[in-house]
Amino acid sequence: MESYLLDWANLLLRWVHVITAIAWIGSSFYFVFLDSSLTPPEDEALRQSGVSGELWAVHGGGFYHPVKFNVAPPQLPKHLHWFFWESYSTWLSGFSLFTVSYLWSASTYLIDASKVAWAPAEAIAVALAFLVVFWLAYDGICRVFGQRRNGDAIVGALVLVLVCVAAWLACHWFAGRAAFLLVGAMLATAMSANVFFWIIPGQRTVVAQIKAGQPVDAIHGKRGKQRSVHNTYFTLPVLFAMLSGHYSFTWNHPQNWLVLILMMFAGAAIRQFFVMRHGYKLGRNRHPLPYALVGVAVLLGLVAWLRPAPAAANATQLGAASAHQSSAGGQFGYEKVRLVLAQRCQQCHGPEVQMKGVRLDSPQGVAQNAQNIYQQVVAQKLMPMNNATGMTDAERALIAGWFQAGAPVQ
Repeated sequence: MESYLLDWANLLLRWVHVITAIAWIGSSFYFVFLDSSLTPPEDEALRQSGVSGELWAVHGGGFYHPVKFNVAPPQLPKHLHWFFWESYSTWLSGFSLFTVSYLWSASTYLIDASKVAWAPAEAIAVALAFLVVFWLAYDGICRVFGQRRNGDAIVGALVLVLVCVAAWLACHWFAGRAAFLLVGAMLATAMSANVFFWIIPGQRTVVAQIKAGQPVDAIHGKRGKQRSVHNTYFTLPVLFAMLSGHYSFTWNHPQNWLVLILMMFAGAAIRQFFVMRHGYKLGRNRHPLPYALVGVAVLLGLVAWLRPAPAAANATQLGAASAHQSSAGGQFGYEKVRLVLAQRCQQCHGPEVQMKGVRLDSPQGVAQNAQNIYQQVVAQKLMPMNNATGMTDAERALIAGWFQAGAPVQ
């Protein structure tokens, strides 16, 4: 029953998380586009009122004319829309999902004993420390170097180093799939913290100064804009980390930390292209195509690097297993597969525990889940989780031969 309820919690939290993430990322992308596409106002009255940029757009059967005031408008409107609940809801639902999916069953999903044999409480504490320590280090870098000359370049370089170190540590300390998601959660936490600690407080200060009739300090807007720009470059790396759990060839690789870094770098480079292309159309910067080409080149390099072993090698391995089985009985029989499943899989899929509603202690259960067994155990090598029960390559080859022989259960 606990596994069933956890599955429902996972489903509902994932649904909410995706919806709120779409809202947050969508509004973030729109405002980056808006800032990059504003042009000086043509109307003299707008310029006199403090408008620094305007944009004309058509959408949904109507025309829109957003304008941006330099520092502050002459007076505040009665209804002022704030953009922050999208960020907070995304982080809260994401952290809840991370808790249900990984922290709740840390010994199964977070810990890889072949890397570090954490106690569950230790693994959870270290994982949570990633979120806090990265934010503190990143925020410190921005505070110290963000306002200096060439500060953006310095901050970018130091944050890149910080992410690389975090990725290396996570992939050497935790199970691969959990490590990828943990690094993504680390960046997402920094994004939401930027909104909570810098962007929204700065905007509230500006609003309070306007209401009090005080001069508005432009530094609040500059700091908020800086953190907002950082967030947009974090976005594509975070999205990759969220999706990576479905693709074991990335996080199951021996150098998975390097795969993670290169995928995140490619995402940031491609995002740079989209950020700068609006300015290029207005003649503000050179064509950003090289950034996109670099990102695509990195992705193509990864495609070539991570390609699976030649089919001949797999056939050789399967043939060796077939020869072994021939000497023992002449075929890939169910009885041999049953013994492997009993030793390696039934701890989580037996009479006492049925993770994900899968039970493999009967011929009927094995027949019903034959396709999933092949996909999870042979094709993707996702199971046993983190290979906690020590399934061998020969045993995986046995299951492959059994499945290709029609998955008999007699």
